[in-house]
Amino acid sequence: MINIEQNFINLHPQSLALSKKGKVLFPSGVTHDIRAFKPFPIYVEKADKGKKWDVDGNILIDYIGGHGSLLLGHNRFEITEAIQSALKLGTHFGSSHQNEIEWAEAVVDMVPCAETVRFTSSGTEATMMALRLSRAYTKRDAIVKLENHFHGWHDIVVGKNNNNIISSPGVPSGFYDSLTILPNGDIDALYERLNKKDVAALILEPTGAHWGAHPLDSEYLIKANEIAQQTGTMFILDEVITGFRMSPGGAQEIYGLQADLSTHAKILAGGLPGGCVTGKKEILELIETRDDKWNNQKKVSHQGTYNANPISAAAGKAALDLIKDGAEIIIADRLSKKLVKLLNQIFKKNKIMGRAWNVSSMWHLNLGYKINNLLDNIEDTRWHFDVEPQGVRNDLVLPLKWALINEGVDLFGTGGVLSSAHTDNDIEKTGVAFENAIIAMKKEGLVI
Repeated sequence: MINIEQNFINLHPQSLALSKKGKVLFPSGVTHDIRAFKPFPIYVEKADKGKKWDVDGNILIDYIGGHGSLLLGHNRFEITEAIQSALKLGTHFGSSHQNEIEWAEAVVDMVPCAETVRFTSSGTEATMMALRLSRAYTKRDAIVKLENHFHGWHDIVVGKNNNNIISSPGVPSGFYDSLTILPNGDIDALYERLNKKDVAALILEPTGAHWGAHPLDSEYLIKANEIAQQTGTMFILDEVITGFRMSPGGAQEIYGLQADLSTHAKILAGGLPGGCVTGKKEILELIETRDDKWNNQKKVSHQGTYNANPISAAAGKAALDLIKDGAEIIIADRLSKKLVKLLNQIFKKNKIMGRAWNVSSMWHLNLGYKINNLLDNIEDTRWHFDVEPQGVRNDLVLPLKWALINEGVDLFGTGGVLSSAHTDNDIEKTGVAFENAIIAMKKEGLVI
């Protein structure tokens, strides 16, 4: 056991005790694959603004941000007030309510493609519905997605090889057969596949970068949009992460894209459970309930006990009201650039083969791989190299996370997200923590 891991264990006796109970109750002791962590996960007691406190009293600057759902940070006053007010009126009416109307009006007002809305309980459910609608509308079965783009864990988007984030037993072969996974950025491959005119939908994450992959350039996105239109293929933007983060209207607003449908969650619901599919009325109207003939032959079925739950609706409406003028996004983006520049200065100072880069308030790390001129032009916070970023080398992911948690910083394995609640002081403290973590890793002989 290396010193970094032992220090992590020493700092978290209460988390260790809880993890022993968790292992009895849950597969791997956790309730989400991404939280599976060795030797055990930390257990958090509370959070506020850009920080969280674990059960052992350790304070962590938080770059996980509720898995990207907290652009406004933890415990934003206006959101907690909206939740508390809604909570006093009831948690589930089993009926329509005013909050869902106001929430949907905000979505239609902010999202460029939005004509009508259908709420779901999660981003996974939103992409499921978007793909079902696309198949019903086009009367085609095939789906195209891009390598390493994530659209939830459901059967429709599960791949059968290394070109997909999720590959899983238990998926019928018919789903595999209906899915084509294409290389990122290869417009010729996309044209060749869509030109067969049997594809119901092309679904993609508009930045292509949330797993630290090379971001898609705007030229590719615009051309992909055009090819989809020319071939009668539904163009679905999965904006579960980018929606309301890159701009009030998401990536589609920034790049001028014309989506048939887009899917949203995370920020949409103000950090509470909730998602939606939105887009063209002529597509979404397939969900409508009409006469018996329509219902039996054309209606796309969609239920969901917690669709547009009044508490999530209140939180979501409050969050979108705060975000719609773009000021909160500007703050988070500025802090993201500041953090990336600081981390690159640390890499250069310590002669570490690493690079930080960002897309809006989403930031990523490339560490442990030799790339020529990696530390040139560190003022540029984009990934501007010809080669694909490779993320954090597998054998460094755990030691880096241990070392950073030991220093009071929590992040995903290869990066994180900023919020408007983070401060310049948080960034400066993160720089100190990161340098200490890198030095500790060098002492263990871990970093190239």
